[in-house]
Amino acid sequence: MENEVQQQTKEDEAPVEARPAVAREAQAARSSPEAEESRPRRRGRFRRRVCPMCENKISHVDYKDFNFLRRFISDRGRIESRRKSGACAKHQRALAQAIKRARHLALLPYTAGHIRVSGVGYYR
Repeated sequence: MENEVQQQTKEDEAPVEARPAVAREAQAARSSPEAEESRPRRRGRFRRRVCPMCENKISHVDYKDFNFLRRFISDRGRIESRRKSGACAKHQRALAQAIKRARHLALLPYTAGHIRVSGVGYYR
């Protein structure tokens, strides 16, 4: 273990000519201007998506509006997460409650099997 540490420190302290060719090439590639141009630049942070209900000033999520609720259900019939839907916490809870009520009244499907068999929620 100590031999490995000593060997690494010797390589770090060694002049550029004494280092292996691979290490020299790697260091040259990192410091060259061509490498900096080919490397993709990181842009600034992405803009946070605004909640669709807050944006449209919707105060109450209506369980009878299944066309609106359908946007927040996956192709397998699952309720989309906040990250995917872009809804704020308050409206995500209201969405989940409204989707569950709409499912109970058969306005929306529970599973992907219900979508294929009856087409409920997608072809009305």
